[in-house]
Amino acid sequence: MVSEKDLRDIIAQVLTEMNVGAGDSAVAGSVEKAVKASCENCTEIEDGCLEDVAAIDLRTQYLIENPVSREAYYDLKQYAPCRLGIGKAGARYRTLPVLEFRAAHSAAQDAVFSDVDQDFIDNMGLFTIQTKCDCKDTYLTRPDLGRVLSDEGAAAVKEKCKKNPTVQIYVSDGLSSAAIAANVGDVLPAIEQGLKSYGINCGTPFFVKYGRVGAMDQISELTGADVTCVLIGERPGLITAESMSAYIAYKATVGMPEARRTVVSNIHKDGTIPAEAGAHIADIIKKILDAKASGTDLKL
Repeated sequence: MVSEKDLRDIIAQVLTEMNVGAGDSAVAGSVEKAVKASCENCTEIEDGCLEDVAAIDLRTQYLIENPVSREAYYDLKQYAPCRLGIGKAGARYRTLPVLEFRAAHSAAQDAVFSDVDQDFIDNMGLFTIQTKCDCKDTYLTRPDLGRVLSDEGAAAVKEKCKKNPTVQIYVSDGLSSAAIAANVGDVLPAIEQGLKSYGINCGTPFFVKYGRVGAMDQISELTGADVTCVLIGERPGLITAESMSAYIAYKATVGMPEARRTVVSNIHKDGTIPAEAGAHIADIIKKILDAKASGTDLKL
């Protein structure tokens, strides 16, 4: 913003170039009025931040003017955070819902294209291996390579993991790094604590970079685990980019049908609460071990 002093200096320079003398009272009065008017019209710079539109709870947002039954519609919205009742400006959406949509789309893209922070993985006490994908672009365009561990990764599992555990749990980025950062810190300890209370033996947890769900089959064969469980980031949507799933299988083998997997999905702060999800997953694993079956063969 231009200060009053700077404005006076600019006007004085212009008058000098126009050969207007300092003693010209009429011109001087005009200059004074111009300076005051300009300063009065100066817009003050906002010293702060705009509201984070991504933080707005869609279940409490209602932008319809003159609703017939606001209370009933509000109750309906509590069942799911859908984009309902966002209103219109003529034939178009209002500005706020458009900004919310764009923010959600940006968050989804960031979740897919960003890597899980290495410090987070280290703080969780996980060692890292990688699939045959060499980068994010390969991971997105070659799902088959995300189902197979690299030679170095397979060797690391054999070397570092406990042999023949009852349950092998590991973490993978999947399609959302944000989901891992937001949920694993609560879910993984809750699963381990739940299994410990049941007296169930756990293997060595680790992290798989560029992993697809199918990588659990090879990991199951390498570790010899009875049950394998992967905590993996879900494909982000426009409601949340932080949703995580747990895929669980009994004696998984490479090439087995997808129907043999049991899944707990929508693990995030506005869905299945992470800590509660961990206890629920531990309970499901116990039932899988008791039934010696998973997926469609398991009757929950």
